[in-house]
Amino acid sequence: MADVPDIRIGTTEREQALSLLSEHFAAGRLTVSEFDERSGIVTAATTRSELVPVFADLPGNYQAPGTAPMSTVPPTSPPAREFSPDWSGRIMAVIPILAVILFFVTGTWLWFLAIPLAGALLFGTDRERKKNRRRSRDDGNT
Repeated sequence: MADVPDIRIGTTEREQALSLLSEHFAAGRLTVSEFDERSGIVTAATTRSELVPVFADLPGNYQAPGTAPMSTVPPTSPPAREFSPDWSGRIMAVIPILAVILFFVTGTWLWFLAIPLAGALLFGTDRERKKNRRRSRDDGNT
């Protein structure tokens, strides 16, 4: 029954056909006017046989849902995001709070000296920051 071309289609099949058409448009196989014209045909289609001519000249001819995979266009996935937590920034955010707590507990102001000391230890000197920025910028260009 899935091989019958005159079987009526629903919203799901139209959306799948539009999605496939969008993939071909994104790949540069269709101009804007061709995409608009074919999108109109897909949205007005009521049977599977009306969808087949829309994909006739595109690679991976249209297959009815349930008979074969619709797309031979590889799905584009977003680039993988690399997880690199910035612990130094998180620790630096806690140091002033810790200094205030220790100030009230011990009664001495010397704990506030830990704030610039922690910043120097965690983030290094200005020369090291510039070198790290230059290295990360160079790595991004390659």
